[in-house]
Amino acid sequence: MLLYGLPLAFLAGFIDAVAGGGGTITLPTLLFMGLSPAQAVATNKLLAIFGSGSATAQYWRSGHVERALVLRLIPLALIGSALGAFLVQFVDPDAFRTLIGVVILGVGALVLVNKRFGLEDRYPGLTSRTLALTLPGALVVGMYDGFLGPGTGTFLMFLFALAGFNLVRASGNARTINFATNLGAFLFFLIGGQMVWWIGLSMGVANALGATLGARMAMLRGSAFVKWVYAVIVILVAARLFLGR
Repeated sequence: MLLYGLPLAFLAGFIDAVAGGGGTITLPTLLFMGLSPAQAVATNKLLAIFGSGSATAQYWRSGHVERALVLRLIPLALIGSALGAFLVQFVDPDAFRTLIGVVILGVGALVLVNKRFGLEDRYPGLTSRTLALTLPGALVVGMYDGFLGPGTGTFLMFLFALAGFNLVRASGNARTINFATNLGAFLFFLIGGQMVWWIGLSMGVANALGATLGARMAMLRGSAFVKWVYAVIVILVAARLFLGR
């Protein structure tokens, strides 16, 4: 099982650290291994905290995380995630999945059509405009994470790019918030006892190694590299949403 699980976890960590969307690889892999949906979701959160944690550490140490802003957004993302998990029982996930698939394709098109989008850092600081955009944005993306999940990091990157960050710094900010939401979900699933620990821990190490390499590559190659990886991830996330997996 781990002959293909470990390489795919490494690849997912690399991609997730650059542009988000690593779950589009790891969750189907866990299901293919024969885990039940509940076990796959719980185990995926276990391995995800390794990857998102190592990527966050790389970006944080290199100064690519806007700490003053991110620390204000993490509580809202956590609240949104819990609210999304509650609302999932009242909304048809299939209809919502199709809607989000269309939205994320639109986001990807906007990023690619605007050739300068995310390539230059124009973050103005903690202005009223910045907070008016990012505070509700973190809450909404957190709700999506709790409700459905695929592409949460990709949406967070778009939010930070809209706030004026280049895509490398947007990725650093997104990974930090994603780590917090992954940790919160991990603690929630820990109570349920559905995690397959030997798979989650071994794939988590591979995921962390991939994430470390991905974060370093993103910082070395810059926003132009991140932008093209981002475009590929948008297509993968949208495909998973439309296929319902």
